[in-house]
Amino acid sequence: MQDSQETHVSNHLEEVVAAVSITPGKNIEVQLPQTVLFQPPREKLHLCKEKAKSHASRHEYKQAIPELVRCVALTRICYGNYHWKLAEAYVNLAQGYLQLKGLSLQAKQHAEKAKEILSNSALPPYNDNTDVFRCSVELFHTMGRAFLSLQKFKEAAENLTKAERLLKELLQCGRMEKEEWVELQVQIKVSFAQLYQGQKKSKAALAHYQEALDYMETSKGEKSLECVPVLRGLAGVEQALKRHDAAISHFLQAHLILLSSEPSEEEAALSAHRVAHAAFASGRPEHQDVAEQYFQESLASLKDAEGTRRAKFLSIQDEYCHFLQVTGEEERATSILRKSLEAKVGVFGDLSPEVADTYRLLSGADLVQGNHSGAHKKLNKCLQIQTLLYGTQDKRTLATQQALDVLSKTPQMAVKLRQAPKARPAFCTGLAQHPTVLGKARPHAAD
Repeated sequence: MQDSQETHVSNHLEEVVAAVSITPGKNIEVQLPQTVLFQPPREKLHLCKEKAKSHASRHEYKQAIPELVRCVALTRICYGNYHWKLAEAYVNLAQGYLQLKGLSLQAKQHAEKAKEILSNSALPPYNDNTDVFRCSVELFHTMGRAFLSLQKFKEAAENLTKAERLLKELLQCGRMEKEEWVELQVQIKVSFAQLYQGQKKSKAALAHYQEALDYMETSKGEKSLECVPVLRGLAGVEQALKRHDAAISHFLQAHLILLSSEPSEEEAALSAHRVAHAAFASGRPEHQDVAEQYFQESLASLKDAEGTRRAKFLSIQDEYCHFLQVTGEEERATSILRKSLEAKVGVFGDLSPEVADTYRLLSGADLVQGNHSGAHKKLNKCLQIQTLLYGTQDKRTLATQQALDVLSKTPQMAVKLRQAPKARPAFCTGLAQHPTVLGKARPHAAD
């Protein structure tokens, strides 16, 4: 993980240069209006801030990052190298990187730069420095989140504690409105909860999530969309504590709040899946109806999806089939799996873990029904794919090979294999037939 982040850092200068360069890119019209070309830096800074905020509100973080980089450059032009507003710009940039998976190291570096600037900046008079204190709260909170993402829990706790203490002082001194204080307090409480989750301290995490939810419900109302991520975090901790009823209840509450906001079909589907997954994970018969209902709801929302949403549909459908098998509906599960095979080949490719897993599951279904020949054939296909994907010594390949060997020694299969003509090695079976189109063959569900 560390090596990956260092690779990102090595490319960071190119990204900064591209973001602040005035040279038009391929997708930008060369002829820019004079009003844009000769716009004062402060107006450009305001425009960049608005663009960054707009992208972030739509979760378009890759598009937000270049605007945040421009904000840093323009803030330096407008205010100089040691103004607290430059520190604020670096904090905003660090927060943007935190939203992108695997870029926590960049976030930490930008937050450290902000801290350096604040330490050396000429602060305004005491009565006018409330904005600086707010910036400091955001700085320590962002540093804490960055260290948390890097799994440096001690440093994360130190920075989160500083942020919480400074925030409390701001409220006590009357320098912050209660509503703004609550919003920041909720964020810090959630970060503390995630810190304790990372340390496997579920009870401490639960207490902080509950505090965050209480603050949020008091401030925004119980049906506020902002309660949804807090409820999901709370549900995750309840699951870790094996309190399945509470976990399902929190996921369900979050789902109902989300539905009231007219979400996209994908958002609604993933939310319903969380409820179904929690109900299935409990392993209790009284939760089976809930799991069935929300699996169906989730799949219905993604039924005609394409692209990545199609892949998500097939993944949820596989989990639903597992649920059906556990609850005694093996035939129904097998029927769905057979029909899904062609779609999986189209979405993931015939040499993919998803297709291999489906062959393995179908082999098990054939074995339960006494179809040893069909089970052997499908397990052999699974082995071929796994061998190409993982190699012969991977634990998944070895497990499949062992299962195939056991199946081959059963009386039913032993007779068939002796009567059959000498076969080619399993590794080549079905692959040598199409040497020029490897990875393009389409298996039939009836195989």
